[in-house]
Amino acid sequence: MLLSSILDEIQKHLLKREEVWEAVKQDMRRATRLSKQAILLVHKEKNRDARELLEEAKRLFSKLRDVSKGYPDLIYTGIVDSAFQEYAEAWTFMGLIEKDGFVHPRELGVPSTSYILGLADVVGEFRRRTLDAIRKGNVSIAEDCLQKMEHVYTELSNMDEGYLLVSGLRRKCDVARHIIESTRGDVTIEARRSSLEHSIAQLEKAIRRRQKGGEA
Repeated sequence: MLLSSILDEIQKHLLKREEVWEAVKQDMRRATRLSKQAILLVHKEKNRDARELLEEAKRLFSKLRDVSKGYPDLIYTGIVDSAFQEYAEAWTFMGLIEKDGFVHPRELGVPSTSYILGLADVVGEFRRRTLDAIRKGNVSIAEDCLQKMEHVYTELSNMDEGYLLVSGLRRKCDVARHIIESTRGDVTIEARRSSLEHSIAQLEKAIRRRQKGGEA
């Protein structure tokens, strides 16, 4: 076979791959945006709307798998991994709020490494949810969020080999630790303030009862 024919065939394949790659990048950017929007909706307690966006992202990942049969290398790129991470983070965040349980990566159809890195990012979302709860004066929700953050961090930290096998996990866990330390301080302060406020209110009630008793 002539070399020119071989190179011509390779060139056509590369041009087709480039065309497919451009479509993949566009789809993965959209999948990432959908997952980010879903997380924002979960914060607003609009889980049904969030689920609809995640289902749309799921269709984009299904399309990616079909494409990757012809170009398997495309699925191992950074933009695809980021999209998987955001998607896993969104489902995990919503799942922990709705059912207090974790979704398996097989159910989501995401690679294990993307799942782990997305899981680490969930700590940041619970930080935001904690602060929202504190602003609303709901200490019990804030404490529940802190507990979930600590549980995720502890389990990830126990993956001794994970730090070596999952690139970026150590950095994310370091960030998560600092977030948890700050959040623990915020929750502690709010819990003490709430307790003091309650004690003052009880004291005021007792004083009013005594005053009424004295007047009688």
